[in-house]
Amino acid sequence: MRRILVTSALPYANGDIHIGHLVEYIQTDIWVRFQKLVGNRCVYMCADDTHGTAVMISARKAGCSEEEFIAGMQQAHERDFAAFDIEFDNYGSTNSPENRKLCAEIWQSIRKAGLVKERDVEQLFDPQVGTFLPDRFVREQLAGDGVDIRWQRR
Repeated sequence: MRRILVTSALPYANGDIHIGHLVEYIQTDIWVRFQKLVGNRCVYMCADDTHGTAVMISARKAGCSEEEFIAGMQQAHERDFAAFDIEFDNYGSTNSPENRKLCAEIWQSIRKAGLVKERDVEQLFDPQVGTFLPDRFVREQLAGDGVDIRWQRR
């Protein structure tokens, strides 16, 4: 008996599942079911990818917190997967306490092994919102011989 761990690309928590997602998940689900039918121990895991600018922007547009938006999107994703009979052995979230704990353990191990180099970097910051600016909010304007960097919300 083979032991197989399977995952698919994590759907981003900024929008609904679309046909491109479904093609991958249906194909993977079929393969996992086949592996189980022939007697292999096959575990299919996936999760919503909840981090990034797109989630932040979508939550703001929806007028709710990122956590509320993420929770609602996960319910929608799980409902859509169920409607297409896609079965995961475990479906989670990159925002879950378990994921945060595991990431912290991995990060501590990497730091302890001396694999992290720290240095100062310059980033643009929006003092009104109190956050560093994602690249999509930054645009460059050529101003004579120099470059004038300004930011905008899109």
